[in-house]
Amino acid sequence: MRVLRISHSATVRAWRGRERALRERGLDVRLLTATHSDAGGVPVALDADPQEDVVGVGTWGTHPALFVYDPRPLWRALGEHWDLIDIHEEPFALSTAEILVLRALRARRTPYILYTAQNLLKRYPFPFGWFERRSLRRAAGISACNAEAAAIAELKGFPGHARVIPLGVDPADEVDPAAGTAPADGTGSATAPSEPVRIVVGLLGRLVPEKGVLLLLDALVADPSLHARIAGTGPLAEVIEEEARRRGVGARVQFLGGVDPDDVAGFYASIDVLAVPSLPTRRWTEQFGRVAVEAMAAGVPVVSSDAGALPDVVGGAGIVVPRGDARALAAALREAAGPRRDELIARGLTRAAECSWPAIAAQYEQLYTAALASAPRGLPRTAARADEPEVIVVAYGAPDLLRRALEPVRHLPVTVVDNSSLPEIAALCDELGVRYRDPSRNLGFGAGVNRALAERIRPGADVLLLNPDAVIDADGVGALQRALAADPRLASVGPRQHDEQGVEARAAWVFPSPGRAWLEALGLGRLIRGPRFVIGSVLMLRAEALDQVGGFDERFFLYAEETDWAYRAHLLGWRHAVVPRAVATHAGGGTSTDPARRERQFHASQERYYRKHFGALGWASARAAQLLGATARGIALRGDRGRAAARRAALYRRGPVRAEAEADPRPLSA
Repeated sequence: MRVLRISHSATVRAWRGRERALRERGLDVRLLTATHSDAGGVPVALDADPQEDVVGVGTWGTHPALFVYDPRPLWRALGEHWDLIDIHEEPFALSTAEILVLRALRARRTPYILYTAQNLLKRYPFPFGWFERRSLRRAAGISACNAEAAAIAELKGFPGHARVIPLGVDPADEVDPAAGTAPADGTGSATAPSEPVRIVVGLLGRLVPEKGVLLLLDALVADPSLHARIAGTGPLAEVIEEEARRRGVGARVQFLGGVDPDDVAGFYASIDVLAVPSLPTRRWTEQFGRVAVEAMAAGVPVVSSDAGALPDVVGGAGIVVPRGDARALAAALREAAGPRRDELIARGLTRAAECSWPAIAAQYEQLYTAALASAPRGLPRTAARADEPEVIVVAYGAPDLLRRALEPVRHLPVTVVDNSSLPEIAALCDELGVRYRDPSRNLGFGAGVNRALAERIRPGADVLLLNPDAVIDADGVGALQRALAADPRLASVGPRQHDEQGVEARAAWVFPSPGRAWLEALGLGRLIRGPRFVIGSVLMLRAEALDQVGGFDERFFLYAEETDWAYRAHLLGWRHAVVPRAVATHAGGGTSTDPARRERQFHASQERYYRKHFGALGWASARAAQLLGATARGIALRGDRGRAAARRAALYRRGPVRAEAEADPRPLSA
């Protein structure tokens, strides 16, 4: 696999461990990075080893989101053949837009992935918001350094599953917890770690108010045993010593100024415990906390506040205290350097190992493989599916129908998620030997599927979604899986379907769009063309597609969840198909007895789909088309058809989501 990585922060030698570890895994990786950058306020110049495939690129601008690269090295690199482009810049950044424009001018369709750390939901002004949405919609993968950033990327338009991959550190050398720290300047504790008299607390990073620098000084006031070594640059650098004297702790504070990245290890060796007492603001919070993991790798206990991603990074391996609480911070620092020191060092080393470059490289290789799964010229794959499929059924009542659905597939690994919590369904599953899950409430279809996906019986296998009012035999299941094996770009396949009277029903539809809604409204539905999706009553999902696309969007309680999933897969390059040799029987609406409620839920889900994929203007256009078409049919048609059209027009005048909320505050059927 040939990968072109572009990252302005990789000027720092220690932060190029990802590329070294990827090469050790057999990947051909070239890195383009800034010739000069800023690491915590300290200027850094690129100094690459001869064996590193690293190209320095000049930059204009200093803000991480507002700088651009010298386009000439980018142009030359993008002209080569790559399997994947890994852009380690935010989706809204000017540099990301620059790279993607050059990629387009080079007429390259090489898949690309993006990086994000932004864990606050922000709306950026034009053109940055436009850059962000466009880059996210066309990305083949996302690497996020925290869970909130991953969720925001998906919310803002990334069609797949954004992966949380931590920032990396060099693997720790052998650390002996019993050895204690030996500060480089001889100022640290010389007493037993269990009874510290003089605890040296380190703080490293940007010296701004939100990093909690002054809060650390307040903690020193609360506990006379605490001494501080503060390193970094920023607005507070000029006042730290004055603020320390004003609080009466000047003699216990040493300000070091900026620390060169090559000297960071020495800083960690000079302290007993690291403090990360960050204070979130409306516009900023901690996105990862690399210094915490670096300290853990060096065998230094860590105490942090609960800001942003810090609880995920530090929690379980260090001590997390409430933000802004100086007394709690002081007590935790004393505890971390005293009675819990050995325990925290051991836990920290374990956490640091999870963030070591070899571990990070393994996760990136998985991301790359998933991103290439649907590429036209992706990595070669074997045609045969690895295992029999796993079956997921989301049930709601109707145990007799459910029995009919389960009997032909009970030989496969089956999970039934029972949204109705009926004892009869639990007993049926026990009788048939299939796994039963009761969520104790009605999750809806998509969330029910996700519940089963989170507890896979056969990880890595294809997944057959089966409605409880649908029946497919073993031959049909085999035909679906053979179809997936025959075409590696198929994300999902479904069978032909007929009702209980043998009348064939339509199983594939063109994806909805505002333009197609207008064709329908004007009576020109026969002209509708485009990529299709397969309805979800009986649907087999490819394992690789699930890995890249992720699960269902749980905002769709009922209806359109499979349309949304299939459209996201389509945006990532996958296709969907009906398999003629596979046939299923589908009763349709077999678990619901309220047609009016079904109609409200169906059109409310349509509104959510249009808003998600086409924005407010797209929904307004589709709504106008539906309203016009339904009104015209209500006037032109007589009898039940005319009355049904009039009801639909009334529904669209009110707004389907609003009507659903007013009539069905607690949806009852799935």
